[in-house]
Amino acid sequence: MNTVSISTPNDTDPISALHLSRRPQKPVPEGWVRVKMQAVGLNYHDIFTMRGFISQSITDPLILGCEGTGTLADGTEVILFPLMGDPEFKGDETLDPQRNVFSEKTDGTLAEYINVPKRNVIIKPERMSAETAAVMGIAWLTAYRMLFTKSGLRAGQTMLVQGSSGGVTTALIQLGSAAGMRVWCTGRTAAKRALGLKLGAEKAFESGETLLEKADAVFDTSGEVTWKHSINSVKTGGTVVTCGGHSGQFIPMEVSHVFVEQLTVKGSYLGTLEEFRDSIALVVAKSIKPHIGVVLPMAQAAEGFRMMFDGKTDGKIVVTM
Repeated sequence: MNTVSISTPNDTDPISALHLSRRPQKPVPEGWVRVKMQAVGLNYHDIFTMRGFISQSITDPLILGCEGTGTLADGTEVILFPLMGDPEFKGDETLDPQRNVFSEKTDGTLAEYINVPKRNVIIKPERMSAETAAVMGIAWLTAYRMLFTKSGLRAGQTMLVQGSSGGVTTALIQLGSAAGMRVWCTGRTAAKRALGLKLGAEKAFESGETLLEKADAVFDTSGEVTWKHSINSVKTGGTVVTCGGHSGQFIPMEVSHVFVEQLTVKGSYLGTLEEFRDSIALVVAKSIKPHIGVVLPMAQAAEGFRMMFDGKTDGKIVVTM
């Protein structure tokens, strides 16, 4: 079968580590099913893998891809819940010490076929397109948990999204708007700010711009570059929710500002199976169409990753099989 994989990570030029290759299909373990992939959403997690930011060494070519949609042998269309772990773990799956996603301890989704635990296969709603289903697992699930589980916001309150063109940031804007929040966003270019407004933001600011009014909650996916602005843009008693560190892992922070202003900083990682089901139901019920900027064939996956690495995204990037 055709796959998109890496053999040797490259920190300085990660896209060069990627290659198209033919791999044999692996036997299906007990309790798992084989899925014929239709479409896969690309994620920055894949770039971190290409750079070598992974917990285990690569002994065989590693298939990339963390999310996606496909069909079972009987033709049933399914969406993949990306989070796996200890089958005996009880409670919030995102807290499982053995938690992992596709392409970490198992092969990723950028392949014609993939073996998946039965628990991680969700029937795709008929009204949902394959492209939309392909992006629900990582960015949209992450955004859903950040907004509805972590932030504590209610309809009518203000939320600032740091960014306006990435997968999680566009999802936050669209979800927040659909839920009745007053959504603000930032963007490095006029085109990115215009996209944020198009997707439902009430206001769009230049990156780092001082806000005349502070937000009830700020959502930060970038890390080092945006962190100071995030902390300074939230109201007294407000919340900053973080899920990533694409611009740097080590953040500057004046701790006295945090405790004097009684700010809450919350980390967020993916979401539970229940949150995944709920996010799918919300997207269908509200007829939300996740913003997908580019759809590419599998042979052009490297082009999509290059756009992501160079910061030239316009929403999610989807690869079709």
